[in-house]
Order: sequence, then C-alpha cells, then structure tokens
Amino acid sequence: MKLVINVVLLLSLIGCGSGTNSEGATGSADQNNAPATWTQQAYLKAANSNANQSYGYSTAIDGDTIVVGALSEDSNQTTITNGTTASNDTSMNAAGAAYVYVRNGTSWTQQAYIKAANARASGYFGTSVAISGDTIAVGSYAESSGQTTITNGTGTSSDTSAPSAGAAYIYTRTGGAWAQQAYIKASNAGTGDRFGTNIALEGDTLVVGAGFEPSNQTTITNGTTASNDNSVPRSGAAYVFNRNGNMWAQEAYLKPPNTDTEDRFGYSVSISGNTIVATSIWESSNQTTITNGPTASADNSASHAGAAYVFVKVGGNWEQQAYLKAANAEANDAYGVSAAISGDTIVVGAYWESSNQTTISNGVLASNDNSATHAGAAYVYTRTGSNWSQQAYLKAANALANNWYGYRVAIDGDTLVIGSQQESSNQVTITNDATASSDTSASHAGAAYVYARTGTTWAQKAYVKASNARTNYLFSSSLAISQKTIVIGSSDEASAQNTITNGPTSSSDSSAAKAGAAYVYSYQ
Repeated sequence: MKLVINVVLLLSLIGCGSGTNSEGATGSADQNNAPATWTQQAYLKAANSNANQSYGYSTAIDGDTIVVGALSEDSNQTTITNGTTASNDTSMNAAGAAYVYVRNGTSWTQQAYIKAANARASGYFGTSVAISGDTIAVGSYAESSGQTTITNGTGTSSDTSAPSAGAAYIYTRTGGAWAQQAYIKASNAGTGDRFGTNIALEGDTLVVGAGFEPSNQTTITNGTTASNDNSVPRSGAAYVFNRNGNMWAQEAYLKPPNTDTEDRFGYSVSISGNTIVATSIWESSNQTTITNGPTASADNSASHAGAAYVFVKVGGNWEQQAYLKAANAEANDAYGVSAAISGDTIVVGAYWESSNQTTISNGVLASNDNSATHAGAAYVYTRTGSNWSQQAYLKAANALANNWYGYRVAIDGDTLVIGSQQESSNQVTITNDATASSDTSASHAGAAYVYARTGTTWAQKAYVKASNARTNYLFSSSLAISQKTIVIGSSDEASAQNTITNGPTSSSDSSAAKAGAAYVYSYQ
C-alpha cells in the first residue's frame, strides 16, 4: 500500500537528521548601513513531486549544497541520477529518495537524485540526511538487511531478514557527479533497531543514532564491536564511524551510563569537531542540573523528561564529557527531541515543555510554569574548558499550547534556528525583528525563529513563515543552517509543482497533499 503517514504520529516516534553545521557568523549591514535581513531565496520542489512523498522531512546544507530527503517517495529506481531529473515511477511505496541542489550566485538547481542501491518498499530512505563538503550521508531507518558489516564501495545487501534494522549510505561527489562510497550497517544490527533514524556528518566522521537498539550496556566501546544483548527494549545507541582514505570503519559504540528501557538514546545526534551530542528523548530522571563528567542519574521519577549527553574524543578514544538536563526538567517534556552543536555551543529542543513564557532568559534560569501544554522550549549551553553550563532558555515570542517549539533546532556559530512545526499563524511573510504573530487561524502551518548571539546574550532576529503557509503544512519539520543560509522543510506542503522557484514566491496550489517542499533563506 501507499503508506500515507500520519506525520505527527511518525514524528513522535522517530527523528530526522540535519546536516553538519559549519561554523560561521551572520552578515552585517550593507554599504548603505541598512540593517541586514532574512529573505526567501528559493522554493524547492521535487522534480517528480507527487502526493504523500513527505519531501522536506529531512534537510541539510553545507555552503552552496543542499540535500533534501523524501522518505515516502515511491519510485523503484536503484541508481543515482546525476542531473535535474527524477523518476516518475510510483510502484515502490515509501522507498524514499534524496535530492541534491547546488547554488550558482543566488540560483539553485538540482544536481542529483539519489536512490538506495537496495531500495525496497517502506524503506524510508531519506529519513535523515547530512552533508559535509563533498560527502553526503542518508539514513534509512526501516532498511531490513541483517548484515552486520560495512560495505565499502557501491554494493549493498538484498537480504530482508531483519525488518527495520536500518542502514546509512555514504555518497561522494567528484566534479558534479555523485556516487556511493559505502553502505553502513551497525555491527550488532537487529530487527527494529532503527539505525539511521538520525545521522550527523563532519569531515571524515559519521554519527548514526539507533533509538530502538535494545542492549543493556552502560559503557562506551571504542572499536568495531557492539553488544548483542537485547534485554532493554528501545534503550537506544549511537555509533561513530571514521573514514581513512575511501574506507569507512566503526570507531565507537556509544551507550549512556544510565541506560534504561524506552530511553531512546540516539534519538538526535550532532557533531562538531571532536565533540558529539546525543540525546535520550524519553530518559526519565528528575535531575535539573548539569553533570560535568562521565556519570548520569539513575532516577526514573520524571517519565519522559529527556536528557542529552556530550562525548569528546581524547587520544583516539571517545568518552562522556557531560550529562545535560533541563533546568526545569519535568515528566513528559521530551527534552532532547532535537539537538545541535557548533564549536563550544549546544542547543537542545524540548517540544513538550509547557511554560507560557514568551521571552528569552539569558542565563541559567528556566520557567516552572505549566499552563501552556506542549508549547515547547530550547536550551543553549556553552563550554568553558571541559565544563558545560546553560547560557540561555529560549521561548517563542508567540508561545502557545501545542506549538511544539523546539521540535527542530540548528546552529552555526552565533546564529541558531528553532522550528515550531505546529505553530498556527496564517502569516506568509518574514518578520525581521523580535516579534511573532498571535494569529491562530492556520492550525499547524508551522514557523521558524532565528536568533543571534552578541557576547553571551541571545536575541530573536527573525520570525520566518512559509510564503504559502497553510493549515497542516508542518513548516519546519526539518531545518539546517550554514553561515548565511537556512533551509527549512515543510513535509506536508501540498503543491503539485515539480520545478524550483528561485526568488521569494511559492505555489498556492494544494492539489498534492503531503507532497512536501523546502524553502531557502539568505541573510543580506
């Protein structure tokens, strides 16, 4: 069948990836001293756009290259198309695809259409995407081979004995052509592990989250092995891989020190340099402080509060540096639904946090109000030496119940973006200031908020809405940032357009439900 996903339900079960964020600061005023502003640069649609593709479910950017995942795309193609076309076949339901775009000046064109070499129905290739330079990684959380080794080269497994074990695929660019470099599998791949739910890539290092991996291990394994224990369902794991030349190998198997059932460690992963942040969205301790060091709380009195863990590479080995908890941690906040790192700064989203605050708290405080259920929040942390501390607590300027602010986060240097995919205003323009619309007439249209740091103080710089915002479009279902460019996915956008619009406009057509779109914004 064509798996017409209830995206809200799917989003509550799996994560998606965003690309590695190269460090960089936002631009300054132009020669006439006019303030720099965020404007829409392009509106991206799949070249084979069809209903229910969920194009834009994942996005990543590095410099002048964007990759967009469409986890429910339906073609049976098993090869890469380098160029501007894509298959119109629809015989392989939810096989998934990824699309690569490049910028020349201010114009974007499609460079490649990527399909898994072992594409299968309901594989959800494109669940997560990441990019670093001339390398792309694509996750396929429902890939079903039982292989437990890495295939370096263009090969993949046709085995289907381990449903939803998951896989990741590496592609590299030579000139303008993309080719598969490796097919990555967990060394303990098992049915239902969902390896590839989230991925991160920087240089020669790949991090892959497997939020449903079930081992009881509470230590890090540096090397090529992983536990085959299955006694702690959906405890979760993350895997680190390293490239030497053209060859990929597993470098570490990460587990938290407080592994527990349903914690879903690895739900979100991000990397910057030799530092990784990985989250456990349903970790359940009631701790409200940061632990700098290798330990974590074993308390389970705050169900689904969530946590994040920081790992660093020291002398060739990975070790835990910190255990992050929200300063106002409570049951069901889902802290860790998203996380991103750039240098010595981490941002963590908690989309079910419930305070009604509509201002930013710069410092270590956070609100304990619970009157705006699932309004959402984000928390910023900075590192001094090897110690992490909270720098800010971010709330939407128009925070309301069920907006899911913090569902997606991205950061690059002193600029960060927070997505609120269930925000409900009908605005179709960008507001370049600290305000946001209080309208609620376009339920789940979605919004994004851009913040900049001056010194140690964060302030909102823009409130971004899709130029064709409509009810249930889920704008900000994914987002990524690289220097002065942001890409935002809208997995349920419904236009039938199959071309790119370079400029500030987008289609008002709504004839292709959940086809999906992506929007590119630049800072000038």
